[in-house]
Amino acid sequence: MDTHLTHVHAPDGVFPASAYTHVVAGTGRFVAVSGQIALDEKGELVGEGDPAAQARQVFENLRRCLASAGAGFPDVVKLTYFLTDMAHLPAVRDARDAYLDRDRLPASTAVQVGPLVDPRLLMEIEAFAIVPDADR
Repeated sequence: MDTHLTHVHAPDGVFPASAYTHVVAGTGRFVAVSGQIALDEKGELVGEGDPAAQARQVFENLRRCLASAGAGFPDVVKLTYFLTDMAHLPAVRDARDAYLDRDRLPASTAVQVGPLVDPRLLMEIEAFAIVPDADR
C-alpha cells in the first residue's frame, strides 16, 4: 500500500464523494501527464464511436506515460476528464476501475467540451501523480 499519499474522502463540512476523492496530498516527485486520447502506438484511432473502447485505450496510454516517468496508477493524485458528452462518463469510470483501486481513487474533475483535436475522439484524460522519493 502506498504511504506517500493521503486520501480524504469526506473533509469536514463537504458531502462525501463516492466516485472520486475530494483531497489527495502527498510528498515526492510531481509528474504531469498531458491529456491522452484514444490513439494506439501507430497513431491510429481505437474505438471510433465506442466510448468504452476509447476509454480503455486512453487509460492504457496513461499507464504507459506514467511508467515512463517511474510512476503508476497508485501514485495518481488527480485525473481530469474532458468528455464530448457526459453520457460517456460511465464508460470512463469502468475503464478507470480496471486500473485504479476504488478505495483510493484520486481527486478528479469531469468537464464536457466541444470537439477535440479530432472530431472522432470522445474523450481526453490528463493525470497528475506524486512519486515517492527514492529514499523512502
